[in-house]
Amino acid sequence: MENDKVLDYRLIIKVLTGFFLLFATTSFAQDPNFHIYLCFGQSNMEGHVRAEAQDTVNLSPRFKVLQAVDCPDLNRIKDTWYMARPPLVRCNTGLTPADYFGRTLLAKLPEQIKIGVVNVAVGGCKIELFDRDMYASYIATAPQWMIGTIKQYNGNPYLRLLELAKKAQKDGVIKGILLHQGESNTGDSLWVKKVKIVYDNLLKDLNLEANSIPLLAGEVVNAEQGGVCASMNGIIATLPKTIPNAHVISSKGCTIVADKLHFDAAGYRELGKRYADKMLALLYSIN
Repeated sequence: MENDKVLDYRLIIKVLTGFFLLFATTSFAQDPNFHIYLCFGQSNMEGHVRAEAQDTVNLSPRFKVLQAVDCPDLNRIKDTWYMARPPLVRCNTGLTPADYFGRTLLAKLPEQIKIGVVNVAVGGCKIELFDRDMYASYIATAPQWMIGTIKQYNGNPYLRLLELAKKAQKDGVIKGILLHQGESNTGDSLWVKKVKIVYDNLLKDLNLEANSIPLLAGEVVNAEQGGVCASMNGIIATLPKTIPNAHVISSKGCTIVADKLHFDAAGYRELGKRYADKMLALLYSIN
């Protein structure tokens, strides 16, 4: 009899525990319809040119940005979600591929889906800046003009990206990572391996399964447009050989500015749409 009572008590405890866990999960789980995308890189992910009038209208509350830095002039506080109105990176940055990435997704997805972007980018930086083990030695040799930007991320852009991503995970579900970087690593045959380190660390630090999240990497300005760093596209093209879930986004035909390093506003719009089209094809079976 005593053994039967013990078993009964154990059964009751198991049932109550199950109900508690179910309640906790359903009460505090993130919104599965809030799809989060992490964005990082250098100046073309920041957005080198200002947004134009057409980029500030027809905005949707379904497209949000998680503010990475305080911007009093924009009435934005870091670590807070806002409707995604450019600039999406810092207080004085420009139009970014993330702008039209989000808009294009929304135009083709069901109305219950919301899109959120987290964007941390530093103009001119090498990929080493986002390596959690190498960033300090990279900063020690970084040009002085870059230091001010890095300081806006508390001296550690990778950690700032990670902090934002962890907050975003509480609100939604991370669906993909967008990268635009490479100009400052032009000719670096180890770039692919360095990107893999950042990608693997990010997934591990977010408790995500290895290779479970698509990584979309945009090409730099194309050779047909005289891109100063166009040779880097040959290295970028090899990324899927090292990261199985990596996909390269073509920059061919995306219009540029005179320096042949950066895209113009129309180029950013087109590049953003291409990122979105690839993600739609990968995750949503929409072309």
